[in-house]
Amino acid sequence: MYVFDGRITLEDRELLEAFLNGFEYRTSGLSYTSLFMWREVNRFSWQQIGDYLCITGVDNLDLVTGGDPFMFPPLTRTGSYEPGSLRRTILEAKARFEEKNKPFNMMLVPFHMLEIFTKAMPGELVFEADRPNFDYVYDTKDLIDLSGRAYHAKKNHLNYFHAHYGYEYGEMTPDMTDDAMAFIRDFNARKDLKDPHERTLLELEARAMRDVFLNLDTVGFLSGAIHIDGKLEAISIGGRLGKKTVTVHVEKANTEYRGLYQAINNEFCKAMASNVKRINREEDMGLPGLRKAKLSYNPVRLIEKYTIIVK
Repeated sequence: MYVFDGRITLEDRELLEAFLNGFEYRTSGLSYTSLFMWREVNRFSWQQIGDYLCITGVDNLDLVTGGDPFMFPPLTRTGSYEPGSLRRTILEAKARFEEKNKPFNMMLVPFHMLEIFTKAMPGELVFEADRPNFDYVYDTKDLIDLSGRAYHAKKNHLNYFHAHYGYEYGEMTPDMTDDAMAFIRDFNARKDLKDPHERTLLELEARAMRDVFLNLDTVGFLSGAIHIDGKLEAISIGGRLGKKTVTVHVEKANTEYRGLYQAINNEFCKAMASNVKRINREEDMGLPGLRKAKLSYNPVRLIEKYTIIVK
């Protein structure tokens, strides 16, 4: 269900980005590219309440069971929060949830904002760490150089790929949409997923991708693709997050080519390197295989996120 009337549209991009960029939230979900990509799947809606912009949606982890909506932390466009006005906004948003007979909570709240909420509502809130939604952040240079013992295996795979395959890397364009969707279908068909939750997430992602490919330029997505023998075999889709970070929303590669995952990650990071210090590779959603893969790239930090419940 949608809680508010506003939707994530191209027409409202300027307004939404004014709030999304008004504070260093640092979390992957609070970017226009992420919200646009998942706007229908996660049923995002928004409304300005008082001084703040409130965005609601359904968490990826609850989509399978059709879970209740949640609210992101209210967004400011001024770079600061005033305790009294923030409290009024939260209570008004809570009332909107209750009007729809839905429990109210705020999710995906970054750790560095907890003090802001504590000052606004002292003694009224409960904070719960949300480990499956912690973001993994990496140094761009680390992902390019792959230096040292920690990256030895990654470097070996990348070297093998360079030694055995000729390839072309470049940005994606909307006229590649049909080829990209064929690649997505082939990629999903090769996946042997026994976890029904993971399979459902993959299907939901596929639903969102055509719209992403068609709107690469108008939305501001950052992209990269690798062709081998003229065929699309790997893609990376990202977006800007704050001033010096890029989020990787989607990364896929044909695993029949050893080292291709390392290659698409490496090439994408090299293309971003001139003005991007960090790469945010989003959360692991509590999936063991995904957590292992993200940890294997040695993140420099995890962006801790919390759920906030009003007593």
